[in-house]
Amino acid sequence: MVTVSDTRRGAADLSGNLAARLLERGGHRVAVRAWVKDEPAAIRRAVRGALVRRDVDAVLVTGGTGMAPRDRTPEALAPLVERWMPGFGELYRALSFEQVGAAAWFSRAAAGVARGRLLIMLPGSTRAVELAVRHLILPELVHAARTLGRFPPEE
Repeated sequence: MVTVSDTRRGAADLSGNLAARLLERGGHRVAVRAWVKDEPAAIRRAVRGALVRRDVDAVLVTGGTGMAPRDRTPEALAPLVERWMPGFGELYRALSFEQVGAAAWFSRAAAGVARGRLLIMLPGSTRAVELAVRHLILPELVHAARTLGRFPPEE
């Protein structure tokens, strides 16, 4: 898990900490946590570092997916994505619309496959992270990892 923020780290990273808690409660292990500033090279470097680990089946990135000038996570990670999963962002924005109304279209939340692993980019707000993890990621994370060959198919 990678948090992209110029100001939030460790205990101050409420969204990243929430995502980690929810994933662990859902039976998953968070193998790595990293915090980087909103700088494309740093974002790419941190995600590459997670993707090369054998014990990482998916990488969740929080922050930098809005439209502010420093929000550059999708651009930073686009070179790593082999296949985009546009349905994730579409469904996230549809669900987000119920929470924040028309401002949902400001989000550039996205998902794709990078190095045979699921790569998910989320906004940095705690409400956004909770929505995505509870309603989109937890219900399908095992299925996605299995589909990508990260562990054997069910018998």
